[in-house]
Formats: sequence, structure tokens, C-alpha cells
Amino acid sequence: MKFRFAISVFAALAMMTAVGCGNNKGNSGKSQGQHQKVGTETRIAGTGSSDSAVKIKDDRGYIVKVGDMVPDFDLLMMDGTTLSIKELQGKVVMLQFTASWCGVCRQEMPHIESEIWLRHKDNPEFALYGIDLKETPEVTAEFAKAIPVTYPLTLDPEGERFALFCEKGAGVTRNIILDREGRIIMLTRLYDEAEFASMVKLINDELAK
Repeated sequence: MKFRFAISVFAALAMMTAVGCGNNKGNSGKSQGQHQKVGTETRIAGTGSSDSAVKIKDDRGYIVKVGDMVPDFDLLMMDGTTLSIKELQGKVVMLQFTASWCGVCRQEMPHIESEIWLRHKDNPEFALYGIDLKETPEVTAEFAKAIPVTYPLTLDPEGERFALFCEKGAGVTRNIILDREGRIIMLTRLYDEAEFASMVKLINDELAK
């Protein structure tokens, strides 16, 4: 009996480890082996009856796709000021959705810091902003120190910015790369070394244009 109980506990722990970070502290995540494929698309009914109220999601929970223009929104800075995403047109932009309770985020962020931010932070044609999901400025500040990262983290206290890109209940970590026109050119989910290397190369190639 004790042996069977121990096996059950071990299996439950293994399953938890395989699950990615959801926006409800671990819910709605997917295994790291699933996130590279674009997957099939599913229609989600909008609030209206017109075709424009119907959005498409992929199997990673995105409701935007490569080739779309970035939705119009403001980044909320730690000091309470805002920056319109439109003001970043002309730059290659990386947006990273993250959260302090997300273990995969904590795994990926040091690589973002060392392989992307420290390399390009002085390039006026590049911008990188982390967007911390549903956390207070105090938690976000401590999060940045704990990793540590020096690239700017911004706030999304109600998840409104996240909802522009992903379906309700979808998880972090996610990276969204924009070209100089504000068009989405890459979407990632969770952390995979090969995909991350592809993202680094894409950013380097875009900046070299």
C-alpha cells in the first residue's frame, strides 16, 4: 500500500514538472515538446456577430499570428508612465510576457539578458520590454533583482495587454518579435534551446538589414 502511494506521488510530481507556466500560477501550460509547432487553428467566437469579431487561436493559445500587425496598446512602466507601442515603430522590438511565479520564465530570462539584451541594449534600432503578468510593481522589482535582469520590465496588472495576444487562461512564458513596421515576425512559447537560438538569429538578422 505504501509502495503504491509512493508511486502515485512520484507520478504526480513528474506531471507537474512537465507542465509549463500558466497565467494562474501553472494552469493551462503545455509541455516544452509541444510549443515549436504552429499547430492547427481554432475559431473563437467574439463578442459581436460580424466576422471581425471572430479570432483565430493556435494550439499554443495565441490569437495573433506571424504576419499580423501588433495590436495597439501602451506599455505601463514601473514609474507609472506609459509608452505607446506605436512609438517603437522603426525599431526591431522584442516583447516578453513573464511572471515571477513561472519557473520556465526564470529559466529563460538569464538567456534573454545575456544573449539578447546585453548584446543589443545600446543599439538605438532595438527595444526589449518584459511584460509582467498580473503582479504589483513591488513584486516585479524584486523579480528583476532575483533573476537578475537589467532589461526593463513593465506592468500588466489586469492582464489586458496579454489578452491582446493570447486567449483567456493561456500561459507564459512567451516572446513576440516585431519588425521595424510593427509586424509580428516570430512567436514563441516556453523555453526551447533550438527555438531560442532561432529567435536570437532572427533578431540579429533583422538588425543587420
